[in-house]
Amino acid sequence: MIETQTNIRVRYAETDQMNVVYHGNYAQYFEVARAECIRSFGFTYKQIEELGIMMPIVDIQIKFLRPAHYDDLLTVKAILRELPIAHKMEFHHEVYNAEGTLLTIGKVVLYLVDAVTKARTTMPQQMLDKFKHKFEASTH
Repeated sequence: MIETQTNIRVRYAETDQMNVVYHGNYAQYFEVARAECIRSFGFTYKQIEELGIMMPIVDIQIKFLRPAHYDDLLTVKAILRELPIAHKMEFHHEVYNAEGTLLTIGKVVLYLVDAVTKARTTMPQQMLDKFKHKFEASTH
């Protein structure tokens, strides 16, 4: 299992009239955390695209447990529970406030698709090698 954490400060524009983070912003918070998780493997989305791979979201689930508010410092976790060896990557997300209270949980499923044909594909070998190495290191 791989878990990374990214801190995000809630901006005023991300809240609604009740001073609560608008629900649609959580998809962006999850994206920031996923991008940083993938960066921890030594890749950016741009580099993955240069390898001929696109990663569209095919499923997103979010459960709101408690609200976040303007100026809260959030910790957004991105968790890969399994090595993505097939055509999909499944990220689990958890959002905590500065006090460590769990606010929101979610799951995002992305498919690996060939940039030209748009057909599902597997991870390029050089990418898979880095993912395997990091997964193996996390179990020791």
